[in-house]
Amino acid sequence: MRVTGDWFFADHTQAVCAMLTRAGHQALFVGGCVRNALLGAPVSDIDIATDARPDRVMTLAQAAGLKPVPTGIDHGTITVVAGHLPHEVTTFRRDIETFGRHAVVAYADTIQEDAHRRDFTMNALYATPDGVVLDPLGGLADLAARRVRFIDDADDRIREDYLRILRFFRFHAWYGDPAGGLDADGLAACGSNAAGVETLSRERVGAEIKKLLSAPDPGQSVAAMAQAGILARALPGAEARVLPVLIHLEGLWDLPPDPIRRLAALGGSDHADLLRLSRVEARRLDHLRAAMGSAEGPAALGYRLGAADACDAVLLRAAMFETVPDPDARADIAHGAAARFPVTAQDLMPALSGPELGARLKELEARWIASGFTLSRQQLLG
Repeated sequence: MRVTGDWFFADHTQAVCAMLTRAGHQALFVGGCVRNALLGAPVSDIDIATDARPDRVMTLAQAAGLKPVPTGIDHGTITVVAGHLPHEVTTFRRDIETFGRHAVVAYADTIQEDAHRRDFTMNALYATPDGVVLDPLGGLADLAARRVRFIDDADDRIREDYLRILRFFRFHAWYGDPAGGLDADGLAACGSNAAGVETLSRERVGAEIKKLLSAPDPGQSVAAMAQAGILARALPGAEARVLPVLIHLEGLWDLPPDPIRRLAALGGSDHADLLRLSRVEARRLDHLRAAMGSAEGPAALGYRLGAADACDAVLLRAAMFETVPDPDARADIAHGAAARFPVTAQDLMPALSGPELGARLKELEARWIASGFTLSRQQLLG
């Protein structure tokens, strides 16, 4: 089996490999770039494993006219910039001791040693610079079956870094076969080590949850997280019931996956802080949750939230009650989003000011919205 793709044959990427192989070292593509290439999925990050030590990689890159950056030199990683693109070149490694995401590593000389320290078999696939795939741990069979399986003992892999619990569910959502379900051994190990999720930094948990919820259909993974007691630890108060209904409705309205919309469907509280959401994300999540519980119609939501968020709010509300939105909802949302309140504060000054001015503006705006945005400025002020 061979890896193909424009990224693979790009001159700058092959130049990074050549700087290593010309000096007698191995250069093997590894991890996500190999996995995604075999699946026909987009490749974003290029990782290369080598037996060359980091200082040797630095020297060879400079001699080849490339730009080496010691981004992770303590763990054996040098970022080699070629063609304005970063290539993560990491020396073969084996773990000596592990402390969550931190590990004491020793350099290794073979891909067998390097492969055994990775998380899932489908991430322990390598490819030579001419595209030949090397599979030291049976990852090809698991990839073909769309089965996310831990390398060696699942409990050991998880205790090396508890983030692998969340990664297990995220990888199943992106690459797993829904008909086959989650790997039983992996799921059991995640459940028995669930308490480890609470030791992770909020930033790492937040990044994983957003990646999980960005998958085309994370419903099965999230349901399994709930059953295994992991969802409650990562997102206290969250429930999986509404999510699959929302995903179905997203398909009816042809909306792309959106992690904040789906996070709103899970419920719970304090997620903005727990997941270290940005201010923009947190504000949007608050607006969507408030809209889910409001009695405002689609047009009013379109006016207050804008078309995109109003569509999300209408779908979330429908999913919560396991119904289908009204056929006219999208047109109503568009109508509301295009409406412009015809009265300004200047129209009420100087007769009114301060809190009285604000209250009067709100009263007039409520009347205008209730009229279906039909009342004119003169009718409102008359």
